Amino acid sequence: MAKSPHVAGYYFSQMFSFHNVRDVGYTGLQPRSDSKGNSIVHAAFSSFQNGTTTTHPNCHNGADYGPGVSCAVDIIGNYDHTYNLVVQLVQDTTWRGALVDAVTGTSTVIGEWTLPKGSGKLNNANTGFVEYYPWNGKSKADIVCGTLPHSESTFYDPTSTTAGTGNGSVYGIFEYNDAGCKGKTGFSSTKVPGGYNIKVGF
Repeated sequence: MAKSPHVAGYYFSQMFSFHNVRDVGYTGLQPRSDSKGNSIVHAAFSSFQNGTTTTHPNCHNGADYGPGVSCAVDIIGNYDHTYNLVVQLVQDTTWRGALVDAVTGTSTVIGEWTLPKGSGKLNNANTGFVEYYPWNGKSKADIVCGTLPHSESTFYDPTSTTAGTGNGSVYGIFEYNDAGCKGKTGFSSTKVPGGYNIKVGF
């Protein structure tokens, strides 16, 4: 997210899901305002599945005003770096989210939560998205499409270290907009080695 504003508003996220349960998880990055001259990177790791529990200090019950668990951490980071978001099975149905700086190798735990008994492993496909959440809940009449702040992010192909699984790919990029601004936000996607660069805003 090298060319994204250093202010809260955007969410660069990847959804994921599990066998035997209905609802999804999210993990992603959000810009934040600089603090004491340092760039701040906010990372999130959430489950929207009812019955998810946690005891991790970075987490709390509830996800977007519904059931589930939300975990988050702020780090002093570098927006020019690539960050890998890791979803890792700890044991049984407990999962850990981690943020790994691909340049320095530094790993930071975002949080951990436990899905209901009987839930399975990760499914092999889901959706990523770029969200400008200050527009959430606003009427279309109150949104001026041309005021969307410029952001630029790169989504790379997912990888796995689990034996017997392969790596994935990012594909099917499209503009989805329920604020009445489709075609009016400067959206573009460009194939880059190992992923896609997404631009939106002005």
